[in-house]
Amino acid sequence: MKRRLLSDASQGDLFAEVRQDGLDAFAAARLDDQTRRRQARSVRAAPLVPDEAEMARRLEASGDYRVLRRLEPRPVRPLPVPRAASTRIGIVLDTETTGLDHGRDEIIELGMLAFTYDETGIGEVVGVFSELRCPSLPISAEITRITGITAEMVAGRTIDPEAVRRFVEPADLVIAHNARFDRPFCERFAPGFEAKPWACSVAEVDWTGLGFEGTKLGYLVGQSGYFHNGHRAVDDCHALLEVLAQPARAAAEPPFRQLLASAARARLRLFAIASPFHTKDVLKARGYRWNDGSDGRPKCWWREIAEEAREEETEFLRREIYRADVDLHVQRLTACERYKA
Repeated sequence: MKRRLLSDASQGDLFAEVRQDGLDAFAAARLDDQTRRRQARSVRAAPLVPDEAEMARRLEASGDYRVLRRLEPRPVRPLPVPRAASTRIGIVLDTETTGLDHGRDEIIELGMLAFTYDETGIGEVVGVFSELRCPSLPISAEITRITGITAEMVAGRTIDPEAVRRFVEPADLVIAHNARFDRPFCERFAPGFEAKPWACSVAEVDWTGLGFEGTKLGYLVGQSGYFHNGHRAVDDCHALLEVLAQPARAAAEPPFRQLLASAARARLRLFAIASPFHTKDVLKARGYRWNDGSDGRPKCWWREIAEEAREEETEFLRREIYRADVDLHVQRLTACERYKA
């Protein structure tokens, strides 16, 4: 009996060991399974870090997407002092103002980039000027909506005209995207602008011939493959510089070379003085603009043309407008006189 009990006890111990081994194996398998599930969840939760440049390339290559890249400002590399005599300096300029009337409204922000250039294109940025200014009258809600500039941003801020003059002094060319607007504001605000050659990147670049769908800076930036913060003057300067530095499209000259060539040529301003009233629509369709005489120039329709177009335009006025062999009032303009108020 004792032997049987011992046998039974030993057998019980044996079954206990088997059961324990089974439980241990089951627990281990379950633990392994839980570990695998946690690892799988971890892999699913952790996003893959893609090669962004490769993703952009593949999206563009599909033909179904256009990818815009953030426009990164060029680094500033100050010129050595004294600078080389052969180094030419350009300035890209943008103003934000309280309105459209340069005789009444005021600059509230001035942004400028100084850069080197030659006939082959744009070199390096060598200086940045960016300042806000509190105007004498409150900034309207509409101007804040357009510019993003609030009364709080300009409170207590000023722009030193002498600092502006020093920044502009070495420039061989001043460029604005609508120089007819910016130049009068700048000349009224600070000395140094009145004797500089100016170029307009709206009027003096054939953007349509370069394949762009408009002349607004936002269109040009987007169609060049970039996006940028368009609410600040200096950001627009950085954007315009990159757009001008774009290579040529199709058979057209690159934009900056077009701008340089145009600035080097004189222009003629023709005044259709005493033109018959009924011809105003013909003149307007031809590109003439009305001047009310308040700026000291003749009160009449006028137009700027290239010097080589003088004979053709004279013939048009005599044949279609005056119907007589009249003497025309013509003013010759270099880049130093263009876009003045």
